[in-house]
Amino acid sequence: MPHEQPLLEVDGLAVTYPGRGRRAGFRALEDISFAIRPGETLGLVGESGSGKTTIGRAILGLVKPTAGRIRFDGEDITHAGRTARRTLSRDLQVVFQDPYTSLNPSMTVEEILAEPLAIQGWSRREALARVRGLLDRVHLPSDAGGRLPREFSGGQRQRIAIARAIAIEPRLIVCDEPVSALDLTTQARVLDLLVEIQEATGVSYLFVSHDLSVIRHISHNVIVLYRGRIVEHGRAAQVTSQPHHPYTQRLFMSAPVPDPKLQRERREARRGLVAATSEHVA
Repeated sequence: MPHEQPLLEVDGLAVTYPGRGRRAGFRALEDISFAIRPGETLGLVGESGSGKTTIGRAILGLVKPTAGRIRFDGEDITHAGRTARRTLSRDLQVVFQDPYTSLNPSMTVEEILAEPLAIQGWSRREALARVRGLLDRVHLPSDAGGRLPREFSGGQRQRIAIARAIAIEPRLIVCDEPVSALDLTTQARVLDLLVEIQEATGVSYLFVSHDLSVIRHISHNVIVLYRGRIVEHGRAAQVTSQPHHPYTQRLFMSAPVPDPKLQRERREARRGLVAATSEHVA
């Protein structure tokens, strides 16, 4: 992997969601620190409620950190305002989970892909030429530009969302569960596409998923989150094949396998790890 200075640095990040009425606030994240270098993918993995999506939202400026610092290319963006965020969007983009709701149903694919280019000041002629190249990059037919999102499958819609994210050649893309709504075969194809784009452009990914096998497929480094805290952090090959923490072992054991006997043994082992996880974290 490259040895450049980090593109993104998160140091001591904490997020507390305010309570309602007499209810106390909820501490969603506590003391989260990591770095992502150019051309690198960091996978965030954990079950629902682990805080992984909140990290992505904090980086995108969608939630306010309670403590800690977020730096992008050396610049503190922890509390960046609207104008700074608009400028930052040139380098920082997102691919959301649901390809059915993340695309405007009334706009053609060409209009969807040309919109971020127009915002950046591209002429219509330049934008249309770029759109044709984007469709080719994500392996969609050349006539896709004139069609509406509803005319495409889920996997194709996610390819459109990816094309929109890479339209202005960002340096970092936050991928928030981008394949969880897709079937396994389509998942693999979209993950391969993301890897292909990274190898061609050098873009970095912060990749959020609840699925350890998906994280293994695409990540260089992995952070495992449990109840808003990091419980394991390391190279993807090690964390996803020989996890040390009981919670990561639970995630590993929850992945389905084709052998019924092995699946049953893994299920029983996973039950035994539930209590160990709480004890280990406490």
